[in-house]
Amino acid sequence: MNIIPAIDIIDGKNVRLKQGDYDQRTAMKRTPEEAIRFYSGFRQVGRIHIVDLMGALKQDAQESTIIEKLKSQTDLPLQIGGGLRSMETIRQYDKVGIDYFILGTKAILDTDWLKEAVREFPGRIFVGTDARENDIYVNGWTENSNITIDEYIREIEDLDIAGIIYTDINKDGMNQGPNFENTRRINELTRHKVIASGGVRNKEDLDKLEALGVRDAIVGKASHNDSFWRDIK
Repeated sequence: MNIIPAIDIIDGKNVRLKQGDYDQRTAMKRTPEEAIRFYSGFRQVGRIHIVDLMGALKQDAQESTIIEKLKSQTDLPLQIGGGLRSMETIRQYDKVGIDYFILGTKAILDTDWLKEAVREFPGRIFVGTDARENDIYVNGWTENSNITIDEYIREIEDLDIAGIIYTDINKDGMNQGPNFENTRRINELTRHKVIASGGVRNKEDLDKLEALGVRDAIVGKASHNDSFWRDIK
C-alpha cells in the first residue's frame, strides 16, 4: 500500500479541516517543515500531498513560497493542489521542481483546459474529484458543480493523467473511515489509478482499501500521529 501523507496549509500553518469547513480548522502539532521531514523518514511514503487551502478558496495560489521551501527539504516527489487555475501557475510550480499537479475546480468545469494541461504535462496531473454522495463539489468544496463522478470519469477516461483522487467530503477529517463502497465503485469505473482520500484512520482501513484493489491512499489527520506509523510497520 502506498501511503501519501497530507499537509494542508493556511497562512503558512499546518492545519486540518472537518468536512472541508474552513471554520472548523485544527492546528497540527508539527509545522509544515517539521511534517515534511517527519514523513520523509518512512519507507511506505512514496510521495507527499500538499494542499494550499486558501488557494482553493480564493481561486489562486497563496502558498507558493512555502511550498517551494518544502520541496527543498525532501527528496520525495510532491503533489500540489489548491489554486491551480492557470497554466502559468502550473508552470511556476514546475520550475521549482514540483512533480505532480492536482487540478480540481478548473479541471472539473473546463475539460478543454484540462486537456491543454495534460498535453503539456502528460502523466503528471492528478484530477481531484471531491464529492458529497456522487456530486462533485468545487471552489474549496463550497459549491456543487452539478456534475457527477460517473459523468466526469467518462469524459476524461482517454486522457494521459497520473490518476484520480477521490475524496468523500463527508468523511474528511471525521475519523470515521473512508467511503469504501464508492471508492471501490469508482476504481472499477476507470482504467486510471484511483487514490482514496478522506477518513483513513489506521492499518485496518488501508488493508480494506487494498483488498478492494485500491493501492494508494492519502492520509490526513491520522498521519500526524506517531501511533499510526507504529501500527503499519
